[in-house]
Amino acid sequence: MAGSNVRDKIKAGAKIIDVRSPGEFADEAYPGAINIPLNILPSKVEELGPKDKPIVLYCASGARSASAARFLVQAGFADVVNAGGLDDMPR
Repeated sequence: MAGSNVRDKIKAGAKIIDVRSPGEFADEAYPGAINIPLNILPSKVEELGPKDKPIVLYCASGARSASAARFLVQAGFADVVNAGGLDDMPR
C-alpha cells in the first residue's frame, strides 16, 4: 500500500487498528492505534463505528492485516486500507 494514501487516511481521521497480539501491541504500536487482534476482530465489528468511515489496518508483516481487510470489506466496510506491517506505517 502506498504510504501517502495511508498518511492521507490517517490525517482524515481514520481509525487505526493493530491486529497483532496484545503482547506485540504492548511492545510497540503506532501512535493512536487500537489493538483488536485478528482472532477477535469478528466479535468487535459492531464497535468499529460507521461502515463508511476509513479504517487503516496493520500487523507485523501485512499478512494478518490483509486477512482483516478482506473480512471487513466482506462485512460491508467501504473504506479499508491494509497498511502492511508496523514498519510500513508512515512516521
